[in-house]
Amino acid sequence: MISIENVSLRYGKKEVIRDLDLMIESGSTHGLVGLNGSGKTTLITGLCGLKPLASGKIQFDNRALVKKDVAYLETNNFFYSSITGREYLELFTYHRPDFATEEWNHLFDLPLDQYTESYSTGMKKKLAFMGVIALDRAILVLDEPFNGIDLETTQKLKTIIKTLQEQGKTILLTSHILESLTSLCTAISYLANGQIQHTFQPSEYTEMEEKIFGSSQEANAALVRKLLK
Repeated sequence: MISIENVSLRYGKKEVIRDLDLMIESGSTHGLVGLNGSGKTTLITGLCGLKPLASGKIQFDNRALVKKDVAYLETNNFFYSSITGREYLELFTYHRPDFATEEWNHLFDLPLDQYTESYSTGMKKKLAFMGVIALDRAILVLDEPFNGIDLETTQKLKTIIKTLQEQGKTILLTSHILESLTSLCTAISYLANGQIQHTFQPSEYTEMEEKIFGSSQEANAALVRKLLK
């Protein structure tokens, strides 16, 4: 289990996450949603050990969570210039010579011997996802993994995520598309004002959009109708 207790995080001088508590069951796929600026990325970087906690603690299986527990897929992936896809994966498989690069690439069909700077956005996302899998960490943090990929690759990623969960991996997943979360997640937490406002169980998914957006959805719809008269 991942236990986040009374965690506060700052972005510069601003406190973005404030006394946040969250429990994520081991072997689950847990969704995280929030409006732009809600602090999702700040929380994720804190969880991954990339940003120091202002206060609180994060534990995994009753011990302090460390960087080596986590594989992190960022929303926007970084690649060194003049590096091929194959060379990129070698950075992730150095300690895993048994990783079946060619077999995995049958799924993603990437030109591994070409420079990554020639890759499309979707190709870069697939390559970065392969790197995350190659790390074989207990926890996978996937920030907007479906951005920039086509429908076929989306289905492949969903199948991989489901299989990894079945194998006991713990996955934290973010997406701006609620349907991509409800089809995968065992629970979904809503982040706003620096705290988890509610964690939705599958039985609540049909009510989630209404609870998150509430009256603002009706107000926005009324404004759109007025503007499009």
